Amino acid sequence: MSYFDSASAAPLHPVARQALQASFDEGWADPARLYREGRRARLLLDAAREAAAEAVGCRPDELVFTTSGTRAVHSGIEGALAGRRRVGHHLIVSAVEHSSVLHSADLHEAAGGAVTRVQVDRAGRVSPSSYAGALGPGTALACLQSANHEVGTEQPVAEVARLCREAGVPLLVDAAQSLGWGRVEGDWSLLTASAHKWGGPAGVGLLVVRKGVRFAPQGPADERESGRAAGFENVPAIVAAAASLRAVQAEAAQEAARLRELTERIRTRVPTLVPDVEVVGDAVRRLPGIVTFSCLYVDGETLLHELDRAGFSVSSGSSCTSSTLTPSHVLKAMGVLSEGNVRVSLPPGTGEEDVERFLSVLPGVVSGVREKLGAPTAVTKVPASVDALVVDALGRRCPIPVIELAKVIGDVPLGGTVRVLSDDEAARLDIPAWCEMRGQEYVGEEPAEHGSAYVVRRLA
Repeated sequence: MSYFDSASAAPLHPVARQALQASFDEGWADPARLYREGRRARLLLDAAREAAAEAVGCRPDELVFTTSGTRAVHSGIEGALAGRRRVGHHLIVSAVEHSSVLHSADLHEAAGGAVTRVQVDRAGRVSPSSYAGALGPGTALACLQSANHEVGTEQPVAEVARLCREAGVPLLVDAAQSLGWGRVEGDWSLLTASAHKWGGPAGVGLLVVRKGVRFAPQGPADERESGRAAGFENVPAIVAAAASLRAVQAEAAQEAARLRELTERIRTRVPTLVPDVEVVGDAVRRLPGIVTFSCLYVDGETLLHELDRAGFSVSSGSSCTSSTLTPSHVLKAMGVLSEGNVRVSLPPGTGEEDVERFLSVLPGVVSGVREKLGAPTAVTKVPASVDALVVDALGRRCPIPVIELAKVIGDVPLGGTVRVLSDDEAARLDIPAWCEMRGQEYVGEEPAEHGSAYVVRRLA
């Protein structure tokens, strides 16, 4: 079995396992107590904080441990907004942030705050000028991930941080995906991360608040972690998280070069092995181990199950998976194909033979899924003088609307149109993406009695 989903959770690093087991004997007591066992636990906690701070590039007293990366994000955004409430209530986020950031933004907006969601290009990257244009006198906080968790695209954090600093606005960076590869450059103000992303144990997050940043912790007061993270510290897990962070950063340069070669192999060969595939994300400015692609005419849930049966654990941002009925917000913001989406995120130590086996298995798996979805087309031809077809795909989920469109486009005369009737949310994203991939013109969306009508003009 090949585990190719380290962007969700990396396998426990050997150093983390060793540190976890060793600290169980010394770190079980309350580090806030003054007796011997408490002092031992405090020494371990302080040493872990210093090690993590060195890896991040901050002062130890600027860093606190939380119960997860999500909790770190929520606490960081809430505290920064509350600390700068006299400045204003305007929050800036990118459209491709982790859901924890976007959920915080939604909550802030529901409470009366203002939110600007900065859009991205088709590679998933923001423009620094877009952030500069969003900054204003009432902006309390800006947020930007260091790298995207679904497509691996790295963001221009240093440039955005400079613009925010010049405007007097703190920048919170979600560094969950990138911190294991090295420090986040730039003059950022707050930073969050999660240990299970770099091979540490789950249940440990980091929140860094630079000195001088106005910050007001929210919720009931707690004496733990400078009042910024409530609850009893899990000292053994924290020690393991800090130890593994230092270990993976020490290995990062060599491992990054190796994984970049493997993911580039996937990026290059998948389109030659599997027809009708779109590889997404920035081709150059990207994390070493992530490569994402989408396959036309494929049911994402079935594809993941078939790859699992073939021995590969991968993830998907497709709308047609059991966990979601709408496309990934990242793929939607990028405007790329979502159906049949596969994210391959290679953990450190992945062998070349594993990647080669994946490339040998993938074409047959995709072909088999496509064959299973060869459903009959529900087509109604209108008078020839109108030069149009209508495809009724109402009540049918992705990728069926696009499959039906592809089946009939050859029956449309050049310059003629086809209207696809669909009530599937994914069609709004996948039909325009199909047009771009196949050289056809997407005319637009029209209201219909049920769902929407997506109009496509045949050009080729």
